[in-house]
Amino acid sequence: MGPVSTDQRAGTLLSVNVGLPQDVAWRGRTVHTAVWKRPVDGPRLVRRLNIDGDGQGDLAGHGGEQRAVFVYQIGSYHYWQQQLSRDDFSYGQFGENFTVHGLADDQVCIGDRYQIGEALFEVTQPRVTCYRVGIRMNDPRMPALLVSHHRPGFYFRVLREGRVQAGDDIVRVTTGPEAMTVADIDALLYLPGHPRPQVRRALRIPALPDGWRASFQAMLGQPEAAGNAGLTAVSPPPAWPGFRPLAVTAIEPESDSVASVYLADPAGAAVPPALPGQFLTLRLPAGPAGQPVLRSYSLSGAPGEDSYRVSVKREPHGVASQYIHSHLRAGDQVEVAAPRGTFLLQPGTAPVLLISAGVGATPVLAMLHALAASQSSRDIWWLHGARSRAAEPFAAESRSLLAGLARGHRHVCYSRPGPGDVEGRDYQTAGRLTPDLLAELYLPRDADAYLCGPAGFMAEMSAALASLGIAGPRVHTEIFGAAPSSTPGIAAAPARPPHLPSGAGGDGPQVAFSRSGLTVRWSQDYASLLELAEACDVPVRWSCRIGVCHTCETGLLSGTVSYTPDPVDAPAAGDALICCSQPRGDLALDL
Repeated sequence: MGPVSTDQRAGTLLSVNVGLPQDVAWRGRTVHTAVWKRPVDGPRLVRRLNIDGDGQGDLAGHGGEQRAVFVYQIGSYHYWQQQLSRDDFSYGQFGENFTVHGLADDQVCIGDRYQIGEALFEVTQPRVTCYRVGIRMNDPRMPALLVSHHRPGFYFRVLREGRVQAGDDIVRVTTGPEAMTVADIDALLYLPGHPRPQVRRALRIPALPDGWRASFQAMLGQPEAAGNAGLTAVSPPPAWPGFRPLAVTAIEPESDSVASVYLADPAGAAVPPALPGQFLTLRLPAGPAGQPVLRSYSLSGAPGEDSYRVSVKREPHGVASQYIHSHLRAGDQVEVAAPRGTFLLQPGTAPVLLISAGVGATPVLAMLHALAASQSSRDIWWLHGARSRAAEPFAAESRSLLAGLARGHRHVCYSRPGPGDVEGRDYQTAGRLTPDLLAELYLPRDADAYLCGPAGFMAEMSAALASLGIAGPRVHTEIFGAAPSSTPGIAAAPARPPHLPSGAGGDGPQVAFSRSGLTVRWSQDYASLLELAEACDVPVRWSCRIGVCHTCETGLLSGTVSYTPDPVDAPAAGDALICCSQPRGDLALDL
């Protein structure tokens, strides 16, 4: 490469920093992280996935081809030294591989290409918000501050491998299309506003990775002011706050273990419409001495009817299901929270796979009702597994709905057919619904799939669909009970059932974790509802822990919260960010 002209030179590489993953003690847990980067002398070879001697501890959030090299600017160093009143920074302080002079976040654009030494790079995305930069900086506010102050830093993709070293010129080769800066893209995802024209511009940038592209596409598909669908699946706003009484109008058997409960407004008014796939949360006096317990049940009836229908399987040791089957009667009243959920039938023309086992048929049956009501011309498959005809809920109902569809298909498996069960009439295959069977059915590969059933069944079916090329955002799942935890970088520990926290306990408001069947009193010893949930081993999901990423966004079934600190972007109506919120009174969470 010849001499570099002044107008080509964009900056200077001040330091090359590397670090391998290590285990770090944090809040009584072990974090596997490579956020500690240290400068190296002399040239280093930059490869497609990282720099020689460097690594990433959590490949789900960092690393990979689109996030091979992280860049941070000395200008931001000087800014944070002043803002935080600190003078203890050294190169690699922000977990970056390249510390650079120039290349400010409000000047560098996604898709820009730069030559440094022998290597060629492309700007792909801003930094991923992560709590580990807070650990490295000894300041848990940092994930939020980096976003709110428009100084996130950015990632390079390596277009040509080569050696680089401190002192190399940084030369801009081409400018990214749409001229959207790193700061622009970061704010568009994480900060309030999300103007649609800007989102459309972002989607026209070829260098933007698929994950960011999917987030912006989700934003375009959501109603205005309905939370941030780019960061998390968002349930439509609840039709009423908290719990309200609904009257039980009928209880009808659906199989040898499943019964449907019909719920209506006591005054005879129509209930607010639910969307196909949503659930209701019931507060039942089923605990010891009539103490209330919370349970969520998928709506199984046709959306838009004047009443709701939930269908409940009797579980041998389930206090709520036993109460419903043995004690609930027509004429009783039940406290009910408004329909919620993100497991929703998506509009479009693509084929639909409704895949379920046992009582998991409930939410996909509501979807089938909606498709039948609209006389959908989509290719629709009903794939269900049950023990026998006696154990199959909604057998006649699902057959009738499918018969009215122009392109309806049905394949039911009985693992233990009864003496009177007829193959070809009642069911199509003796045995379980298996991956091999899915492969034999020649399912449409461009389908949207909706899965509900036991956790093992859904994991098996999701893997089977992925092997057929149906994966990612086209596979939707609904989980009974608590969702699995997501605690990035935390070393695995033996799972424990939810329990009361150790110690004397609090004397504050009651916090009910509805999916976990646990109610505890709040204590000021906890900084957030997330910390209380963790103390109780309630399964939780989080990443930033400071109100940026929305990974912890949770349905707020009743009650209100306050925030300390305030989230960077507010959650959807009826939700709470548990990582930075505290109860303002008794409340119930969908956890």
